[in-house]
Amino acid sequence: MKVSPALLKGMPMKAIIPVAGIGTRLRPHTHTIPKALVPVAGKPIVGHILEELAPLGVKEIVLVTGYMGDRVKDYVAESFPYLEVCCVEQEERLGLGHAIYLTKECVGDGPVLIVLGDTVVTADYSAFVGGGRTLIGVKEVDDPQRFGVVEAREGRVMGLVEKPDVPPSNLAIVGLYYIVNSPLLFECLTEVVEKDIRTKGEYQLTDALKLMLERGEDMGVYPVDGWHDCGLPETLLDTNRVLLKRSGGNGKSIEGSIILPPVSIDPTAVIEKSVVGPYVSVAAGATIRDSVVRDSILSSGAIVEMSLLSRSLIGEGAVVRGHFQRLNVGDSSEIEMGA
Repeated sequence: MKVSPALLKGMPMKAIIPVAGIGTRLRPHTHTIPKALVPVAGKPIVGHILEELAPLGVKEIVLVTGYMGDRVKDYVAESFPYLEVCCVEQEERLGLGHAIYLTKECVGDGPVLIVLGDTVVTADYSAFVGGGRTLIGVKEVDDPQRFGVVEAREGRVMGLVEKPDVPPSNLAIVGLYYIVNSPLLFECLTEVVEKDIRTKGEYQLTDALKLMLERGEDMGVYPVDGWHDCGLPETLLDTNRVLLKRSGGNGKSIEGSIILPPVSIDPTAVIEKSVVGPYVSVAAGATIRDSVVRDSILSSGAIVEMSLLSRSLIGEGAVVRGHFQRLNVGDSSEIEMGA
């Protein structure tokens, strides 16, 4: 079924955000919070994603939840009360294609935007969804074997493959999709699941998109500049830097301390006799005393005293005292340098 651009203009925009991942590579932090709520640049990962969608006028989202899904739902309800949320639980982690397949009843027949819940993509979303054509967000990478890959010619998708041993191009799929013909998408996803078509042991969205392409779907690529991975401690800190630099942060003078922007410091945080920044995020209720902290993320209620920290992640309620340089400390931990 072909869908005309004129018809699309009258359809409400919905967005699917899969947030069922466990986030094993971000442990110990994801032992106690879901990956989508890991803080970066002043707010949870999923908060940045939803703010990127706001200018589109998205009013309805579909969350595919799993591990600690209730916490994600509660955060979205509290922080984005204007959104109508349909939640679907993915009880078994059977792949992205399976996650999207579960959302059929929530999506309906209109166009749908799919944004993965573990990366922050900064792009001109209005241009991405404004052309009446199915589009896949892509970026050139040096190691395409790690990703779904698109083969394109003059901006048109010619083929797709998931994590190929021999990539046909270096255009990696960044986890951003605009699907004009959602009935065809779900028809193809149903075929993938019912015929047990798996790649790397999972039901892949890429395989459903291949079927759509074979059935005549006009599919293009959309190059993005900002693709920020939040899956590892190192890449989370890199994303923190990029987003703080982009926004400028909210740094202001604090008596008795030196603040080096860009930083994000919650109004309820306590900073005493310290140097903070650049590229530091300090969450609600966190405390920094007699310390130098740069290029780091402190979660809510964390305490850092008499320390020199760089490239560090300090979890919720964790306490660090002493002269350390780099730490990755989970929630409610306590580390103190001995005499």
